[in-house]
Amino acid sequence: MALNRDFIGRSFPPTEPYEVSRVKIREFADAIGDPNPIYRDREAAKAAGHPDVVAPPTFPIVVSLGNAGLADKDLNLNYAMVVHGEQRFEYTRPMRAGDVVTCTSTITEIKSIGSNEKLVIETDVKTVEGELICKSYNTIVERGA
Repeated sequence: MALNRDFIGRSFPPTEPYEVSRVKIREFADAIGDPNPIYRDREAAKAAGHPDVVAPPTFPIVVSLGNAGLADKDLNLNYAMVVHGEQRFEYTRPMRAGDVVTCTSTITEIKSIGSNEKLVIETDVKTVEGELICKSYNTIVERGA
């Protein structure tokens, strides 16, 4: 079944605040196999010009898709047929330990590509004070829709 085009342009309320911790940053860096010390060692991060440990560039995926409306059954998304098509981030500044962030997502595109459905989600990742850290762009493909 085709994805519901009424979701194009739909924005979702901000997520609950998420505190970015040194532990979560280290666990994420371990999971992706990146040994960079600025993800683990506060002094190494400070020597590199950061106030604290910084998160790897793909870390915002941990929080950015949580409120994109993908679970809304009216969207008609069949999770069993979903593959991750693309992901990218545009940064204003690095995410770092101590940041408390929320994410606001908007479905910006839904279109058919052959027998597949393409869904694009833009997410603003901001501090609770309103400072934009990055924008996340995610493309999800539902195969054989």
